[in-house]
Amino acid sequence: MNEMKNYKIYLTLFLLLAPCSMFHISAQEEDDFLEEIQDSTLVLPEGMQMQEIDSLLSDWQTRNFLFFDESCESTGENPEFDAETYARRLSRLPNIIDMPYNNVVQKYIDLYSGRLRRSVAVLLGASNFYNPIFEEALESYQVPLELKYLPIIESALNPTAVSRAGAVGLWQFMIGTGKQYGLEVTSLIDERRDPIKASYAAAHYLSDLYGIFGDWTLVIAGYNCGPNNIIKAIKRAGGAKDYWTIYPYLPAETRGYVPAFIAANYIMNYYCDHDICPVNTRLPQGTDTIQVSRNVRMERITELCGISGEELRALNPQYRTTFIPGDAHPCTLRMPTAAINAFIEAGDSIYVPVNENVMTIDIPTADRSRKSGRGRRRSTSTVARGGTSVTVKKGDTLSNIAARNNTSVEKLKTLNGIKGSNIYAGQKIKVK
Repeated sequence: MNEMKNYKIYLTLFLLLAPCSMFHISAQEEDDFLEEIQDSTLVLPEGMQMQEIDSLLSDWQTRNFLFFDESCESTGENPEFDAETYARRLSRLPNIIDMPYNNVVQKYIDLYSGRLRRSVAVLLGASNFYNPIFEEALESYQVPLELKYLPIIESALNPTAVSRAGAVGLWQFMIGTGKQYGLEVTSLIDERRDPIKASYAAAHYLSDLYGIFGDWTLVIAGYNCGPNNIIKAIKRAGGAKDYWTIYPYLPAETRGYVPAFIAANYIMNYYCDHDICPVNTRLPQGTDTIQVSRNVRMERITELCGISGEELRALNPQYRTTFIPGDAHPCTLRMPTAAINAFIEAGDSIYVPVNENVMTIDIPTADRSRKSGRGRRRSTSTVARGGTSVTVKKGDTLSNIAARNNTSVEKLKTLNGIKGSNIYAGQKIKVK
């Protein structure tokens, strides 16, 4: 999606999840590889470069839920196939988007199945976290599901990735485009990092691009370099609306972007044929969301809800600090179900006192080393803003709540818009 200048590729292959000797590449092999890339004018997508794979490996989910399958036997060698085999495999993918085979696509297949094969192994594991989110968002806008592989070349599936140009998140939104598609970006919140909201925004953007070009390959190219550059290339190509015809008129990175996307679709489906052992995944425990409408600090949540600060930040990457500004507007908080129940049980004690605000609180910043939905179900436990509230406990009635708080049942009904006398455990009730 970034409009970036050409850059020299600098790539060092590595993996931190296994012994270094297992993945050792000699300096001479690395130099030969860099020379090979430069000679072939192959431009590696920024998301697949060393620093982004490194960021993925430091991701909380990756470190806690990905592991190598010791039973998977691999020689580490990449089998060779003829051109007809590659073309036939691509044609068999159940895709709407046309994925032709040619020499440029082959270069990226060779890259993914060869020098980047161990990075691909990690991406196969990480995709188990994110593909369900991507597919749901893409399906909601009726765009091809194979576009779920775009974040592989955009961000290496790192939700806090930041590009050289300042694009952020799994889908690499620039600030302007992100805001255009409903993603909030302030000093405290950056929803480009929110996997769910950013995925719905990306699906919406891809749908809009298709409305402009009517061709999914041009949509993919436009996602990388912007629609204006595609329109310019079409004009320079005499009005041709075909990616491979306008190919010479595109920015260098975009010339490689579509072939890299085709190759990513290939390798994510045919990795077994290339003797790549995927990293296995332990699925995280179930999570849910709650809406908070008052200021709260993550430190207080970790203190009362039995969740570590690292896990809390990993599940809520949209918050740029440990302060959640619920007073400004309702904010979504994602946590394991048990932590959400503890949050509700904590009642008012979990919130920032009303006489404190973001300007007077010492707000530690979130981990800066981690570079950085519509239609989603949310918890019904929305906390009322303003006044004094209590949490209804099991066995409570309006009468005993009124007695404990020196008020009347009628006042409670009026304050909370309650008709009748039905209340439930966990409900927030205004008492003043």
